[in-house]
Amino acid sequence: MRLGGLSYFAGAEKKDERVLVPDLGSLTSIYDRARELFYYLKGGQVDYGQEHSKACGHSQFGRIYEQGHYPEWDEDHPIHFVGHSAGAQVVRVLQQMLADKAFEGYENTSENWVLSITSLSGAFNGTTRTYLDGMKPEDGKKMKAVCLLQLCRLGVIVYDWLDIPWLKAYYNFGFDHFGLSWKKVGIWGLADCMFGKTGPFASGDWILPDLTIQGSMRLNSHLHTFPNTFYFSYATKRTRKILGITVPSSILGIHPLFFIRVLQMSQWRHPSDVPPPYKGYRDEDWQDNDGALNTISMTHPRLPSEHPSHYVVLDSDFQPLEPGIWYYKIVEADHILFIVNRERAGVQFDLIYDSIFQRCRKHVFRKSPPTLPNHIVADDE
Repeated sequence: MRLGGLSYFAGAEKKDERVLVPDLGSLTSIYDRARELFYYLKGGQVDYGQEHSKACGHSQFGRIYEQGHYPEWDEDHPIHFVGHSAGAQVVRVLQQMLADKAFEGYENTSENWVLSITSLSGAFNGTTRTYLDGMKPEDGKKMKAVCLLQLCRLGVIVYDWLDIPWLKAYYNFGFDHFGLSWKKVGIWGLADCMFGKTGPFASGDWILPDLTIQGSMRLNSHLHTFPNTFYFSYATKRTRKILGITVPSSILGIHPLFFIRVLQMSQWRHPSDVPPPYKGYRDEDWQDNDGALNTISMTHPRLPSEHPSHYVVLDSDFQPLEPGIWYYKIVEADHILFIVNRERAGVQFDLIYDSIFQRCRKHVFRKSPPTLPNHIVADDE
């Protein structure tokens, strides 16, 4: 996701000369972003797949990358991936696609093309924020008739329909493959989108359904944690308990845009007249949060089945590192502390990214044969 010339990772990518930061859509589905990420690296025209494209009502083919950013990528030239928020789940879906050999013309892909995945505030198990913003807690697929998300939906449709080149160059929601421009659909196409007959919001092929608890469970049901890949996760929280009540941990330490959100999420209660999203669901498990995601969701994949994990206090406790296990830390931070503005995080910013790069370079490699990758890919939200 790019906002003009602003660096999503606040310049962290400059800490190493072999870091790539792809510009993927900010509102597109996790599936579509995973497809785009593959072609960003290998080159060629993005192929979303015939079956998926037909079901979701968009073009099968998208942007053309004349030159891949890492065309030699394969099992002998694997990559370290770093993903923030939904970006972490994008990389997991991409790895599964590689294992499933899901890219036409690339019969030799495998999960071993990914050497490690590091998640910063990763959206592995969904977030109750989606329900507060307007997704229906019944199934996590549709929006309520009146909610904040409906206003956002209308704004995005008009923005893409107007198709103003300099605006799209500054910020792109990523829906070009839906062909929403006035040049293609005219005024009646705009009306169809607005009334929910066509477009990404009609088909559900956008990011919010993927970030509900139910949507994450649907994704996770076919995503594996692979035995030859190293997995790391930094879960963030800005809450604490006072007299048994979960509240924001501070006022000054939370970005002003997130304070109310942290408070809202800490007080979330699943509607009593709606079946819970999974067996054993408890509101109190989901109260710790960072203003966008629940802390329980960020540690490692848990739903619908628990993946192997280790809680880390000191890095030295779990060395040598083993593949196939999610090593996770819980960090006192809101959702955007480690992106966009490095001054906010201060010394914490350098500590966390330096540790990520050092781990990738010094401690993570295949034992047989030892393989050191040439690139790290940082994937944004």
